Amino acid sequence: MRLTDTADLWWKNAVIYCLDVETFQDGNGDGCGDFVGLTQRIDYFARLGVTCLWLMPFLPTPDRDDGYDITDFYSVDPRLGTLGEFVEFVRTARDRGLRVIADLVVNHTSAEHPWFRSARSSRESPYRDWYVWRDEPPRDGPKGVVFPDKEDSLWEYDENTDQYYLHRFYKHQPDLNVANSAVRDEMARVMGFWLQLGLSGFRVDAVPFFLETAGNADAHQLPDPHDYLVDLRAFLARRQGEAVLLGEVNLPYKDTMAYYGDPEGVGDELTMCFDFVGMQRMYLALARGSSAPLAEALRERPEPPRDAQWATFVRNHDELTLDKLTDDEREEVFAAFGPSEDMQLYGRGLRRRLPPMLGGDMRRVKMVYSLLFSLPGTPVLFYGEEIGMGENLAVEGRAAVRTPMQWEPGPGAGFSTADPERFPAPVTTGEFGPDEVNVRAQRRDPDSLLSWIKRLVEGYRECPELAWGEFEIIDAGDDALFVHRCATPDRAAVIVHNFSDRPLEAELELPDGTLDDVLVDGTLSVRGGRVTVPIEPFGCRWFRHSR
Repeated sequence: MRLTDTADLWWKNAVIYCLDVETFQDGNGDGCGDFVGLTQRIDYFARLGVTCLWLMPFLPTPDRDDGYDITDFYSVDPRLGTLGEFVEFVRTARDRGLRVIADLVVNHTSAEHPWFRSARSSRESPYRDWYVWRDEPPRDGPKGVVFPDKEDSLWEYDENTDQYYLHRFYKHQPDLNVANSAVRDEMARVMGFWLQLGLSGFRVDAVPFFLETAGNADAHQLPDPHDYLVDLRAFLARRQGEAVLLGEVNLPYKDTMAYYGDPEGVGDELTMCFDFVGMQRMYLALARGSSAPLAEALRERPEPPRDAQWATFVRNHDELTLDKLTDDEREEVFAAFGPSEDMQLYGRGLRRRLPPMLGGDMRRVKMVYSLLFSLPGTPVLFYGEEIGMGENLAVEGRAAVRTPMQWEPGPGAGFSTADPERFPAPVTTGEFGPDEVNVRAQRRDPDSLLSWIKRLVEGYRECPELAWGEFEIIDAGDDALFVHRCATPDRAAVIVHNFSDRPLEAELELPDGTLDDVLVDGTLSVRGGRVTVPIEPFGCRWFRHSR
């Protein structure tokens, strides 16, 4: 496959890195991360091999939900910098060959946003219909409280106007009324603003919720909400043809496919969707020491439209949700990786990072990240994964995994020179704290996790067939073995993983030719349509297959 073939659809074999500006690098010594500090770390991403940075919310906010409660869609939170410093960051990133995308939070605002303050001041406010109001919570309205530890209803009574407003998340985050054309126009204006300042797209927060119209009094008369996604994608294409929409759609595969748009064409809604089902089945496979749950998920996973792609991940910035597993399967994963109640959240997920879940066993950790970079899809890393950071369970809720980046040993972790009491979150302590896990110690260690991630990134970029090829699972005769093949007309990648603590041999049927190792030096010959691949406990081997 020619490298030039991959250039137009850059997202199909990108390496995406998610970070929170306020916890990544403090550039002015006030204890909070900022764009000045982040800009000084641009070369770190370039050396790692990252091609796209995804920024969590950095807009003005009361910060009651880690920035997802926004008070101004057209500025930068003063704690994090200025618009000028944001533009300098984007410009520097582009100079190093990095694209930047950011969270697009269009399903709600902060209750302190001027729009909502006006809306709740009077029923005659010009912004009243920018939100969803009802005299009484409707019986046929949306169901399911997202944060059952904080809220017991999706509707909050407003004494001033004697009506209830809808909030899918927290009561201090009223939902926007996306059925209102003025709201749609404003959100397109927001996208256009940030595209003009250099963004290459957006990660769209909680897509099914922001398309929901069940709370509207005239819901049955409203147009298909998916038309809104079509409009946003068309607007994006007009303003910047190569920009992307990466959607958070945590639904079964069949339902997720609707968010790509036209299945017979190139896709006219979301460019990429996260593979939540595959991620959850991977953890079940790890708990069982059997690849079968993951293999089953990938056999079920539909092909996205031609120009679209799945986004694969090990964990994201929220709880590690297990909601698509059965109750018994979820309990298996809890027992293996989060047996204590303080490790679990909402009864559906874990608030842990991978290395502590696997007991610090670097063989298993490295095998999991080999899966991330070799499975069909675009890999997404959450900051700190590349060095094996752990969680801080002393921090409440989902924020347990949103601790300061660990650059070097010491109480400030190289994140800031300020008193750690001023940090946005406490630094992780113990065996996964900065004295044991940090960038400085791993940069020149060829056996470190950081060096391994760099090698995986290089291998992934070297094998475009992993992102572009036709995918198939190969039977290796043992459920502990997971073998898959991604093939283009002129080349194929064959990847072998061992989910067990036993050395195994994978007996594979392949066309005659050679298997050239990608991650290490070595070659195997395929003769008579068969080859035996030895593999270590929790090992992985990547090959390019030439006939």
